[in-house]
Amino acid sequence: MNHKKILLVDDDPGLLKLLSIRLTAAGYEVETADSGMAALACLNTVRPLVVVSDLRMDEMDGMTLLNELHRKQPGLPVIILTAHGTIPDAVRATQNGAFGFLTKPIDKDELLAQVGRAMQTAGVEVASKENWQAEIITRSAKMLDLLGEVKLVAEADSSVLICGASGTGKELIARALHRASRRASESFVALNCGALPENLLEAELFGYERGAFTGATRRHLGLLLAADRGTLFLDEIGDMPLHLQVKLLRVLQERKVRLLGGLEDRKIDVRVISATHRDLEEAISTGDFREDLYYRLNVVTLHVPPLSQRREDIPLLVQDMLSKLAARQQIPRKVYAPEALELLVQADWPGNVRQLLNVVEQNVALSPGPVISAALVEKALGTHSTIPSFNEARDEFTRNYLSQLLQLTEGNVTQAARLAQRNRTDFYKLLNKYQLEPERYKSSP
Repeated sequence: MNHKKILLVDDDPGLLKLLSIRLTAAGYEVETADSGMAALACLNTVRPLVVVSDLRMDEMDGMTLLNELHRKQPGLPVIILTAHGTIPDAVRATQNGAFGFLTKPIDKDELLAQVGRAMQTAGVEVASKENWQAEIITRSAKMLDLLGEVKLVAEADSSVLICGASGTGKELIARALHRASRRASESFVALNCGALPENLLEAELFGYERGAFTGATRRHLGLLLAADRGTLFLDEIGDMPLHLQVKLLRVLQERKVRLLGGLEDRKIDVRVISATHRDLEEAISTGDFREDLYYRLNVVTLHVPPLSQRREDIPLLVQDMLSKLAARQQIPRKVYAPEALELLVQADWPGNVRQLLNVVEQNVALSPGPVISAALVEKALGTHSTIPSFNEARDEFTRNYLSQLLQLTEGNVTQAARLAQRNRTDFYKLLNKYQLEPERYKSSP
């Protein structure tokens, strides 16, 4: 579980997004509220360890929220933000029990420093490069080898392409790589290239000046600039339209970006990590992906194994999911019956870890008692185990072996028994056991 949860409260959506990106990149789990009332409403479910709130808000200002928070949860560290920055405001906030006081525009280093001190006050150790792989739950040799590659790649500053099926955890690997790198203290900014329409993707990635197009009522710097000195993660890069691939290639080559509708280029220092479940070499051959961009992004390739190749991780993942669901829903922690857990381990999991999470969440929701049954798992999966038992596998092999012998000898039992190095009586018994009739294998006259 992430024990470093922060509640951000501000009625300015732009600032809320910016601060959320900065704090998430530093390893914190961030929840947001756009008003004091909304913050109080989600306090019990979110259970933050630190609150960062604007001072000037409609209906309920930051000082009133501070008093209400301390009434509900005494000792909760609260950091107050204000655009005014006057000495009386600072004094009043401190006298009312605020942990810290920051003025806008918010300095990133000062923000992280104050939040770090507040977390220590709350008894939480600040994130560091030493726990860069803390989010990766595994004991699989394949995954441990992958993490070893991640650690090596992190020391360099090369572009990385992460390949793997949907739901395998490619973004988790990207975040681990960022935390293990020299850029760990800077922003980690993620964008799913397949989740936005083409025009919105361009605006979100490259930014735009006010008036650049209809609806551009303010300047937006874009995610490339937001990730400056940090890491930009482009998920599902294979879904990026061709004309945006050209623009991205130019940015990576020149290390400069120009906002839509702008006249000036801005220098950037960004490490790009991209991910895809598609075969990009095939996409190149069909003209759907640029070869020059592919080689620019694919300096180092990391392959994330599917869940079916790391079944030993399933019990660990399930236990972690059960704990998180119990904490999030504030219910007693449920457990799987042994035979139910066996079904989870043996299942196929075409949707990988994401599918496993969905099944566990469904099982928790539908289980009437503290123990989740095998019947619930079968219902959620809709299929039976894909790994046969030892006896089932042995019987399947024997049946196929005997059938092959009868085909070779055209139903001649004596000859087939001799090839199997068994006496004729034992061979007949085997044929009867597996309901194989020699007559069916004889050639027609």
